Amino acid sequence: MNYTVTELKKGIKVHFIETNKFKTNLFSIFITTPITRENVTKNALLAKVLRRGSSLYNTQDKISIELEEMYGAELDCGIDKIGDDQVIKFYLEALNDKYVPEKEKITKKCIEIIANIVFNPYRIDNKFNAEYVQGEKENLKQLILGKIDNKNKYALDRCTEEMCKDKPYGLYKFGYVEDLEEINEESLYVYYKELISNSKIDIFISGDFEKNNMMELIKQNKDIEGLSQRDAKIAEDVKIEKVSQIKKVEDNMDVLQGKLVIGLNTNEENIDDMYTALMYNAILGGGANSKLFQNVREKESLAYTAGSNYVKTKGIIFIRCGIEIQNYEKAVNVIKQQLEDIKNGNFTQEDLENSKKLILAGIKNISEEQDTEITYYLGQELAGTNVTLEEYETKISKITKQDIVELANKVTINTIYFLKN
Repeated sequence: MNYTVTELKKGIKVHFIETNKFKTNLFSIFITTPITRENVTKNALLAKVLRRGSSLYNTQDKISIELEEMYGAELDCGIDKIGDDQVIKFYLEALNDKYVPEKEKITKKCIEIIANIVFNPYRIDNKFNAEYVQGEKENLKQLILGKIDNKNKYALDRCTEEMCKDKPYGLYKFGYVEDLEEINEESLYVYYKELISNSKIDIFISGDFEKNNMMELIKQNKDIEGLSQRDAKIAEDVKIEKVSQIKKVEDNMDVLQGKLVIGLNTNEENIDDMYTALMYNAILGGGANSKLFQNVREKESLAYTAGSNYVKTKGIIFIRCGIEIQNYEKAVNVIKQQLEDIKNGNFTQEDLENSKKLILAGIKNISEEQDTEITYYLGQELAGTNVTLEEYETKISKITKQDIVELANKVTINTIYFLKN
C-alpha cells in the first residue's frame, strides 16, 4: 500500500491509496466544516438532497440505472461528526477497469458521477427541487424523532449532550426538528453554494491504479475543475475540561432496563497520551477480558452489557452499562472501584498484553477494508497528523504499565447519566 496526498487547489486535496488488495476502486468525497447549531441540520439535510439528483442524472432512478450498467456499482452518502467538525461524505465503489471489458472506462465514469452529484446538483430556477427537499425534510424528521427508539444510543447521545453542553461536540449530528421548518428549497441552495465554496474538500481514491493517470482524470473533470480555491477553516479540537463537581443526570422513560453512561475526562497532556488512553480504555472496558466486563458483568452480575469506548478527538471515555434499575448505586460503586484499581496498578501483565493484542488486531484490520482505511487517513488529515499504520502499531507496542497508571491518575469522572423507568 502506498498513501500520498496532492493539493489540487488551495483547500482541496486528493488522497491516493494505492493497493492491489481489492478488485474494486473506491471513490470518496468529504466536505468538512465546523459544526454549529445554525448549520448542523442543514448539513444533514444536504447529504440527503444531493443524493436525489444531479445536473446529469436528475432522479434517483437515473442514478440507479447508471450504477447498474456499471456492473452494480454502489453509491452511498451520509453525515458524520469528527471532533468539532461535521463531515458530509459520499462513496462510490465500482469494479476496477482491469476486471471489465477493455473498451469500458468505469473509473472515468465513477469520477464523473460522484463529482456531478456533489458539485453540480439538480436544481430548478437556481433552487433545489422543492419535492426533493420536502421529501427529505420528512425523512430527516423521522430519523431525528426515531433516535429515542434505540435506548442504548439515546443514552449515549444524552450523556454527550450533557457532558458537552453549549459546545459543538454536544450537538446531535442529524440536527433538530425545529430547525427543519425554516429550511426550503431556495434557502438550502443558497447555503449549499456557500458551503461548497468555503469548506475543506478531500477526495480519496483507493484501489489498484496508476496515480498520474488518475490525477489527470480528476483534473479533466469539469465539475471538479470548476471548484474555486478557498481558505477552508476546520475546527480546532479542544478537549472537554474536567469539572469541579460530577454532573449527575437522570431521565425517565418507559424502559425495562436502565441505561447507565459515565463520561470520563482523560485530561491528556500531550499527543502520546492519546495512545496510552487507547490502552487504558481497552483494559477498562474494551473487550471480554476488560475490568468492566469481568467485574461489573461477570463477577457481580450487575449488568447485561458493560464496556467503554474512547473518543480520541475529545479526550473522552464513555462507560456504558445496561443494568437493572435497582442496581444503579451498586453498579456505579463497582465501576468507580475499577477506576481506582487501574490508578493503583491493580491489573496484570496479562491484562496489558491482551489489550495490546486487541488494539493491534484492530489496526491490522484497518487496511482490510477500503472504507475503513479511507476513514483512518481522513482522521489523520483532519487532525493534522501523518501517523502511518506501522507507526501506530509501534506506538501501541511501546506502552508500559507505568504509562497507563500515570494516565489513570489524570482520569476524572465528568458526568453520570442514567436512563430509568
